[in-house]
Amino acid sequence: MASSPMNTKSHFHARSNSLPSRLHPLFLQCSEHLDRLRASHETSSSSSLLTHKLNGLRDLHDCVENLIQLPHTQEALIHEPQESWVDELLDGSLRLLDVCTTTKDSLLHTKECMRELQSIMRRRKGGEEELKAEVKKFLTSRKVVRKAISKALANLKGTTTKFCNNMTSTNKDNQTVALISLLENVEVVTLSTFQALMQFISGTTQSKSSSWLLISKLMQTKKVACSQLADESEFAQLDEALQSYMFAQPNKFENMNNLQNHLETMELLIQDLEEGLEFLFRRLIKIRVALLNILNH
Repeated sequence: MASSPMNTKSHFHARSNSLPSRLHPLFLQCSEHLDRLRASHETSSSSSLLTHKLNGLRDLHDCVENLIQLPHTQEALIHEPQESWVDELLDGSLRLLDVCTTTKDSLLHTKECMRELQSIMRRRKGGEEELKAEVKKFLTSRKVVRKAISKALANLKGTTTKFCNNMTSTNKDNQTVALISLLENVEVVTLSTFQALMQFISGTTQSKSSSWLLISKLMQTKKVACSQLADESEFAQLDEALQSYMFAQPNKFENMNNLQNHLETMELLIQDLEEGLEFLFRRLIKIRVALLNILNH
């Protein structure tokens, strides 16, 4: 996978690993969740790993929601409403909701086009021309998804640097400093996970363009092609199956069966990702509402 524009690894602060004494156990629980998610960033982003990361984010934000309800957290927010770190915390909660919405919309858009194509393939009416027209429509929709994801990823560039700079302070007690550091790292690791997921959905994690991948697969043996497929996301494989059906004249029935297999695999994967994202989205909303209620108290 391409390196993160946020340079995520360099922004995870050592402070979270050396928390001051007498902190509430929720601080330690959140730190443990963060450590596990940070460790998972050292490996490639397969579909199973991304599903695991979403589950990890769910546990992390469950913990954060409870952390925000603690008296010390509420006191820090209420007593320092004009502090830059409070503003960044609110901006960050909105950022996370925006990125989560983009990710959800990308999955929904792909799922809807996929179902239309599956419906035509099951009916087998209209012949090959109607099927090719629907495949072409699907390919166009995938371009729209990639464009939306590319824009969202571009908007994330520089986000973490500004967040870190604005939250630096020396006039606070140790627990408040630990709270700021923890919430900072929560946003960093969450944005990083969303970034990996969006790249996975776009199918553009490979350095080669999709057109070159198609040409190379048509020219190479099945054994080599299968080896390359193992390193690509299921979304990238689906894009290639769509293009193969459109442009590869030989083995028409084989290409159709290949496309059907990819669609069936994608249906299950999208369902898993949607469920994880929907749960996380609701949790992010609850956290933002809690923060606004505290500040407007």
